This record gives sequence, structure tokens and C-alpha cells, in this order.
Amino acid sequence: MPFELREHTADIAVEATASTLSTLFGSVADGLAAASCDAVAERTAGSPADESDGAEPTLPEIDAETFEISVASEGLEALLFDYLDELIYERDVRGVLPVENRVRIETPEGASGDDEPIADVETDGADVEWRLEAAYRGIPLSEIDAREVKAVTYSEMRVERTETGGWVAYVVFDV
Repeated sequence: MPFELREHTADIAVEATASTLSTLFGSVADGLAAASCDAVAERTAGSPADESDGAEPTLPEIDAETFEISVASEGLEALLFDYLDELIYERDVRGVLPVENRVRIETPEGASGDDEPIADVETDGADVEWRLEAAYRGIPLSEIDAREVKAVTYSEMRVERTETGGWVAYVVFDV
């Protein structure tokens, strides 16, 4: 399961699981895009189409520009928060919906999270700097029917190891 949208009072939450942090962060970002646009939710999560009118929302077939961003933060949850906050900023400034998010996370030791699960490290250490490099495809907001996700919140946010050695994240967005 790359991500799942969850009901949350006056907000929307995304829960994602993955074997690596890089994949996890990309899945949460894809969940943010799905929370913003039904066509993205249909395409990425395989949700059933709204049967009320029989029409399935679709993303436009356009050549969307690819954008890159870098984020550094002290602590793993702070890195996820800052990354998602940057995507919301990119949406507002560039007028695009970030989709097809790809992330590469470097641990404080400099190892990449793309190829293998990151070894156990202190995830809450305030003096440990985490870095990520990310790329996304920007769908112009003028081409889609999107609703505004106002902000990412720390409310109930978690990034944790699973019993099987993978990762799980839960993030609430203000809508």
C-alpha cells in the first residue's frame, strides 16, 4: 500500500507504509496530491470512480515540467513536515500540483535510503540533521480540478519503524 487517505475531523490524513524512508516520503507526498485532486486519487490509489455521474476524473495528458527540491531538517518528523510544507509552497508559488514524487533521503551518516532500509538510528535527535533531494512532476492547477490543502500539521504525525523492519508514516493536513 503506497498510501491511504483517512477521514479526520475537518482535516484529511494520509497513512503510508514502505520498506525505505525514501519510498515512504514519496508515498506520503503522493497522498498529499491525492488529497488535493480526485483525478490523482483515482490514478494513484486505484480508488473506485465516483459512480454518481459515471465519469471518472482524469489527469490531463500534458507535458508537465519536472521540478527538484532539497530539504534539510533536524529530526525525521521535522524532515517529513518540512518536505510536505515545501511541496505546498511549490504548489502555491508555481501554480502546479506536485505528482509522481521521487525522494532520496540521506541519513546523518550519509547513507542513502533508496537501495536498502536505513539502519536503526536515532530518529528524534534534535542535533541530527537529515537531508532529502526530491523531484516531482508539476501538473498546472489551471488544467485540473483541485481543492486547497492549506497546511501540513504536526498533529498526530508519526514516522516509525514497523515490526518487519519497514516504515510507516501518518500525517494530518489542514484543508
